[in-house]
Order: sequence, then C-alpha cells, then structure tokens
Amino acid sequence: MAKIYPETLKNSSSSSSSSSCYVTSTRETFTIWMKSLVYHGNGCTVFNSKGDIVFRVDNYQERNSNEVFLMDLSGQVLFSIKKERLRLLGRWSGYLSGGFKGKPWFQVRRNWKYSKGDVICDVNLGCDKSIGSCYKIQQIDKRSSFQISNNTGQLVAKVNQKQSSRGFGYGDDVLTLEVEPQVDYSFIVALVTICGLIKHKL
Repeated sequence: MAKIYPETLKNSSSSSSSSSCYVTSTRETFTIWMKSLVYHGNGCTVFNSKGDIVFRVDNYQERNSNEVFLMDLSGQVLFSIKKERLRLLGRWSGYLSGGFKGKPWFQVRRNWKYSKGDVICDVNLGCDKSIGSCYKIQQIDKRSSFQISNNTGQLVAKVNQKQSSRGFGYGDDVLTLEVEPQVDYSFIVALVTICGLIKHKL
C-alpha cells in the first residue's frame, strides 16, 4: 500500500491534550487509518494535516468489541464508548474520560432502514430525547462516505475515502475527515469511531 504520508511521522508529544485544543477557528482535515498501531490489536489511528498522530482507538480484545476507548497519543482516554445490550436497533453510549459510570454524555441510535442520503444514526447530547436529535449521520454513497450535520441541517463534518494528489484511493481503510470550524473534533472522531463499529471496520 502507498504511504499515507510522504514523510516520516514526527514526534507529536508537543501536542496539548487540553480540551480547548479540540476546537479551532478554521476547518480541520484529518486522515483516519482503520488500523491499530498496536501489534495484533484492533482499532484505528487518526493523523492531523501535518502527519502527526492525534487520536487512537486500540482494542486489545476481539474485533468489533462492545467497548472501545478513544485516546490521545499519550493514552489519555477522551471518550469511553459502549454498545448497549438488549437494544434491537443498536445504541451506543459515549462517556467523557474513562469508565462507564454515571449518565452518558451522548448517545447514538442506529436507523436500520436507510438508503443513499438517509440518516444512518441520530445523536443526542445528554440523552435528552425531548429536544430531538442534536446531530444526524447521513450516508453519502455505498462505500465509506458519510456526513454529520447538526439539528439545523448545517454540515459539521464529512468523511470520504482518502485520495492521493493523482486521484487514486489509498483503500477502504484510509479515510479523510473534514471538520468545520468551532466544532469539537474529538467528539466528531468519537462519532466516526461508532460508524466504524457499525460497519465492522474495527
């Protein structure tokens, strides 16, 4: 497979793990590689536009686990994600930091009946169903492309198969994520992780 980035990855320890670093005033572009950097592990690795690793999901158990953890490069858990049992249509709960105690910070409910352009999942923050879905995840094509919009219909993020400068793809397991300004991109990566679980990519 071609190199994801043309130059060797640099040490990204200078990146801050402060939550304020996850919201910017400009559009951010990331590369998501649906592979774990841990030998014999399952998960994914997220690079920023400079080629630095910023997030990782490592699952040391079986593929398509019911529990995964989104971490920064240092291993600090940002979101703990758990698939709720006994939910026929599929529901995932996201908790801030490590563990699954207390009230989930967000929940993702899967829509089983969808086609191109339809909603794959509805996302609620604080699990308050009375205010309706805060975000919607919509399929764009039959492959890996989808988009995330807020409750007013405004696009906040988009995922496509990564293309080289010459127009060829790197493979179904290498994606480009574009996140709009003033959006917490760590939260968006958590939603993309759930989409990966739904599609059995990690």
